[in-house]
Amino acid sequence: MNTKDIYLVDLNPTKGAETKKARPCIIVSNDDVGILPLKVIVPLIGHKELHNNKSWLVPIEPTTQNGLAKTSTADALNIRSVSNTRMIKKIGVIDDEIYLKLVEAMRVVLNIQ
Repeated sequence: MNTKDIYLVDLNPTKGAETKKARPCIIVSNDDVGILPLKVIVPLIGHKELHNNKSWLVPIEPTTQNGLAKTSTADALNIRSVSNTRMIKKIGVIDDEIYLKLVEAMRVVLNIQ
């Protein structure tokens, strides 16, 4: 499990407006950080037109490399740490261009200049 990998992750149980159910998520944590069996992830949601031009949402088109079946949106507002035991299976990996867009989206959410 490495940075930029997309895994199907079991996000239940959840509360409130947290992204729910088993869904694709991008691992964004640094591979060289941490001693606990945790990964920081950004969940993917179905893409909608209202997601366009929102600084914390990153659209991702399906490719053979990322393994996605449909256009999706990485939702940086729902960034979280999850146990490695929530990881169901690897789906694919995002490219560097998408990863850089996702890093920018996380900067917006986390208010990092």
